[in-house]
Amino acid sequence: MPGAHRSTRRREVLDVLRTAAAPLGVAEAAERIGVHPNTVRFHLEALAGEGLVERHVLEPSGPGRPRTVYAPTQGMDRGGTRGYRLLAQMLLSRIAATGPDARSTATEAGRAWGRSLVEPPSPSRRPTAEESAGQLVELLDGLGFAPDPEGGRVPSRIRLRHCPFLELAEEYGQLVCPLHLALMQGALAELRAPLAATGLEPFAEPDACVAHLAPAPQQTAERHA
Repeated sequence: MPGAHRSTRRREVLDVLRTAAAPLGVAEAAERIGVHPNTVRFHLEALAGEGLVERHVLEPSGPGRPRTVYAPTQGMDRGGTRGYRLLAQMLLSRIAATGPDARSTATEAGRAWGRSLVEPPSPSRRPTAEESAGQLVELLDGLGFAPDPEGGRVPSRIRLRHCPFLELAEEYGQLVCPLHLALMQGALAELRAPLAATGLEPFAEPDACVAHLAPAPQQTAERHA
């Protein structure tokens, strides 16, 4: 990640540019920091490569070469740490606090996202069970579940050997696991698949959760407007 291991000196150069009233040249920045201009030039070029600093060439007001100055790129530093897990915990705790409606809220969200994550077939075509299972496995793999289908060309079980939300599932399993099942159900519904995700066993095996598939009744396999 750019900036994750930025040196103390490089941060100092960036801070000098951010506190300056106008773009600075190499010599000006070096004077303010108290180091050799070559040192500052090295860090300025590195910061420019990270997209944190912009170069500007000023035309000379008289005889002489054009002058290059540097200014910080507008916007927040994208090299900092992220707190997505904390955000997820905050949202899940708020949903959990709604009481009896919490599970249905998570389920609705999962189904909606499942529909949005797949491309529906053309109106004149309905995928086979094998094709639908393949697309579901591909989706789960892309999301980081490390799926392992079992039961032949049309699997009856899919072992999920990795959970990309493991810590959240351990803390809020009553919401996260139904959401995972609903995500699969939403994806299969959007695909108009002749398959249904009928259940999800959290931590059914020492190293995997297990999702169950079965033929879908005609009325549930059809997509409704």
